[in-house]
Amino acid sequence: MPARIRVEDRECPLSTAVSYVGEWWTILILHDCFDGYTRFDQYLENIGLSSSMLTTRLKTLVDRGILTKRAYQERPVRYEYVLTDFGRSLRPVLVALAAWRNAQLAPEERAMILVDSETGREVEPVVIDPVSGASVADPRFLFAAGPAAGPEMSERYRGRTAEPAAVGVSGDRPQTRRDIGGFSDKGDYASA
Repeated sequence: MPARIRVEDRECPLSTAVSYVGEWWTILILHDCFDGYTRFDQYLENIGLSSSMLTTRLKTLVDRGILTKRAYQERPVRYEYVLTDFGRSLRPVLVALAAWRNAQLAPEERAMILVDSETGREVEPVVIDPVSGASVADPRFLFAAGPAAGPEMSERYRGRTAEPAAVGVSGDRPQTRRDIGGFSDKGDYASA
């Protein structure tokens, strides 16, 4: 029996994000992409997924705009799968997932860690509000209905107020919190 989907879930950014990358195999493919792998055979060897299942997953990632498919060889035609800008924007999500899991482990139990490539120092990523510098893990940060919320989402968050995301002006375009901090151009977390 299929799960019942609530109306507010259809517009919830958490639900829609999981619809893009919620499968186990999708996360592993993205992990390989961020590690520099681009070719079908590399994914097949690293992940151990059947070729038909891998083909389906890669097609879905291309169809959703996360990867782009381009020929790297003509005879026979072979393709590589490269992250799009949209796909690269998922890097902080994967970094946060890995950091969340590593936080549950003792340092000597961690099989993979995030390091600064220039210093080799282990990095503990934190998602911050660039205006206050506070970690968004603080309970004072709450979800609230946004400007596009439908009646169900508005009802769910009735009583919670939200300030517009724009915090400054740059030329004719509002400057968003993303523009002034929170993530670097490489998609990494900004530090407090």
